[in-house]
Amino acid sequence: MHTKDAIRYSLTMAGQATMRALATIDDAPLTFPTENGGCHPLWVMGHLAFIEGMTHEMLGGAANPVAHWAAIFGQDTVPAADPAQYPVFEKVRAQYVELRHRNLQLLESMTEADLDRPTASQPKGLEEHFATFGRALLTVALHQMAHRAQITDAFRAAGRAMPVTAGAGA
Repeated sequence: MHTKDAIRYSLTMAGQATMRALATIDDAPLTFPTENGGCHPLWVMGHLAFIEGMTHEMLGGAANPVAHWAAIFGQDTVPAADPAQYPVFEKVRAQYVELRHRNLQLLESMTEADLDRPTASQPKGLEEHFATFGRALLTVALHQMAHRAQITDAFRAAGRAMPVTAGAGA
């Protein structure tokens, strides 16, 4: 397996797992994963969309189309219970899907050597994780899987029984 194949696999698997988990709670997107708060599904989806846009920008693509979401979904933001603070959930999900698709297209346009190219900029405090194109894309997949766990915790916090589906991996 080549590095590009591993990155494509990681991004695809993380995206599918997140979307499957999200489908279990998309009717209650402001459900906090714990009684003490945490990252609810709407925030997770918006944060992931924001990071997808930031990654595309970092790898030399167009400007982050959701840069205006930085104050609600950016690094170090705190999820709020007020739905008025957020865009509509369906819009956030659609934006994530579009931006992930763009990043996968960007990956397809790269050679194996491109994956070792340094990124133009990195998020503060995460420079090592986003130092090269390849590291940035792998970090996005790992980051997404960490946040996917918050979605499944929100599902459980809502008192829902885990669905039995082949390969759901919840």
